[in-house]
Amino acid sequence: MQCPLISVIIPTYGREEPLRDTLEDVLKQDYPAFEILVVDQTPTHQPQTQAYLEQLADEGKIFWFRVDWASLPGARNYGVRRASGEIVLFIDDDVQMPAGCLKAHAGNYHCEDIGAVAGRVFDRMKLTEKGDWQVGKPLPDSQSSTPNPEFQIEDLPPEAMDAGIAWYYIDLVHTVKPQHVISARGCNMSFRREIFTKYGLQFDERFRGSAVREESDFCLRLRGTGYQIWYDPDAYLVHLGEETGGCHDISTRSLQYQLTFYHNHFLMGLKNLTVREQLRLYSRLFDCHVLGHPPCYKSGSPIKIISRAGFYILGFLNAQATLIQSIWDTGQVYTQQDANYSKRQRAEGRRLL
Repeated sequence: MQCPLISVIIPTYGREEPLRDTLEDVLKQDYPAFEILVVDQTPTHQPQTQAYLEQLADEGKIFWFRVDWASLPGARNYGVRRASGEIVLFIDDDVQMPAGCLKAHAGNYHCEDIGAVAGRVFDRMKLTEKGDWQVGKPLPDSQSSTPNPEFQIEDLPPEAMDAGIAWYYIDLVHTVKPQHVISARGCNMSFRREIFTKYGLQFDERFRGSAVREESDFCLRLRGTGYQIWYDPDAYLVHLGEETGGCHDISTRSLQYQLTFYHNHFLMGLKNLTVREQLRLYSRLFDCHVLGHPPCYKSGSPIKIISRAGFYILGFLNAQATLIQSIWDTGQVYTQQDANYSKRQRAEGRRLL
């Protein structure tokens, strides 16, 4: 059976040892045809990480691209433009990946209607809350990762396919049965290359800060191609969720984080949802993240609720301003910078000739 080339794209920012461990796992994959593209947004690495990345690049084991800006959707787009694979797989820079992960992703693309594969994510935070797994233990197995049957899910509820409220019902941690889903998680998702080339989809670089919901926005737009998103629990990895680095602010309590968090949710809704779907999304967003009701379990302090409500309102207004600005500015800042740089390179090459 022919094995399509997989381009593994790893955006990274501010990560050292977790990034090295992630690359070690990818390099150990038992899949015969893959390339690794590291889009590095870290200004300065620790000497050990710097030497390690230089060695891998010199040996031809990775393609190492360094950029002087930080944007998760921007880094994804940057990697896609340089990828050669028929399948493009995105993972985070703080994951543990079993040897069969790439093979599991690739095995789903024999179905012609599947345009994307959502892999299972053993989220360290969610699993350790229930005592299912601890760091330092061997990688969990996709079929028996949650020893307590109480936490295993066979079929996701119908609400998980409702674009307005799906985000509160999709559980790609404890779901053990393959099925169609409406979205993937950004730390473990793959796509047919033609999603980007034939249909011209890009990740929206207007999703800021933690870039929460940027993959949801992309997956909602993918539905317009006619392709389906398939969830495969065998295409699994462990997301460590390191507290620093990555695509998020160091402190989730910072004012900037709170503002961009709500901005990104509203931007996704305003771009993709009907009015009824938007109302359901905004209602659940308020109930969960402002009032703190389950599954968020946030403080019920009146002062904190008022504070979160303020960011909620500001986020909505900010998202509307983003869309108004889109009339004359697409917001694809980093993609445009890359295009301008490539044009200058071609122009300089012609002058040298």
